[in-house]
Order: sequence, then C-alpha cells, then structure tokens
Amino acid sequence: MSIKSISTFDGMAPLGDVELGKVQLAPEVLEVIIGIATTEVKGVANTRGNFATGVAEKFGKVMHGKGVKTEWSKDGLTIDVYCVVEYGYSVPAVAMEIQMQIRDAIFHMTSLKTNEVNVHITGIQSETGMETV
Repeated sequence: MSIKSISTFDGMAPLGDVELGKVQLAPEVLEVIIGIATTEVKGVANTRGNFATGVAEKFGKVMHGKGVKTEWSKDGLTIDVYCVVEYGYSVPAVAMEIQMQIRDAIFHMTSLKTNEVNVHITGIQSETGMETV
C-alpha cells in the first residue's frame, strides 16, 4: 500500500541547536511511525494493506507501515491512512483521534510538520467479521 514519491525526507535541526549536518529519513521510517500511531488509537481494528502485506503477515511478520501513503510536495507532507474501525465506535471521533496522534507522533519524532492527514475508513469490523464500506 505504500506509495513513495521521493527517496528521503529532509529533517530540520532542533530549535536553538547549531546545524551540524543534514538529516534524512527514509519514507519507510515515516510509514512505521504513522502505522504505529494509527493502531494505538482506541477503536481502530486494523489498517488496510495489499496482497503482499497480507502474505507477509500470514508468515508472522508485523507490517507497521501498511495502509499508509506519504507524499512530500512544496506545501509539505501529506499523509493518507486507510483503516478499519471497530463496531460501536464513533467514526468521526476515531478519525479525528487518528489525525491528532499522527501529527503528534511525526512532530515529536522527526520535527516535521504535516500539511494534511487524510483518514480513509475502509470498513467496520463487527464481532462476527468485517463489513466493507
């Protein structure tokens, strides 16, 4: 599910520090941060992946970056997250909490500010199974 538009993101020096060099982040690092922040939100059942991530998870590998798309443009970092919400939770409240968690996690771990955090709810998971929206 990960679509990469550039090979690395340039980080910023912390405020008040002397710039000693250049910090570059691989897009996979941001995707892992975003994936973990998303799955920590109460009410998120899982994130949507593709066939390859599904196969990898069947063999026991944890894919934290699945269901995440990042794009860097002149305006800043745009993030798209595709996830499934558990039945009984308010979809707008869960989506807003996902946006806040992602913005906080990205800023605190990388000092990058996000331009947009778009949350796409792809389904509702009930106790018996998943219903796709």
